[in-house]
Amino acid sequence: MCRSIKTLRPPYAETVTDDDLRAAALQYVRKVSGFRAPAARNAEAFNQAVEEIAASTARLLAALEVRQQA
Repeated sequence: MCRSIKTLRPPYAETVTDDDLRAAALQYVRKVSGFRAPAARNAEAFNQAVEEIAASTARLLAALEVRQQA
């Protein structure tokens, strides 16, 4: 499942959208939790984790220093 998460930093991705961040976070949470779609009683925790991971990913990508290509 996590094999479909794309690398989201240059030079692999020139532009990264909020949808890209959320899709990667969703794949991660699905893999870690073992749920493709959580039961109603777990939906809030599942969705909160997706949002937190997407936000952390955005902060990570903003902080990374990527070498310029020649």
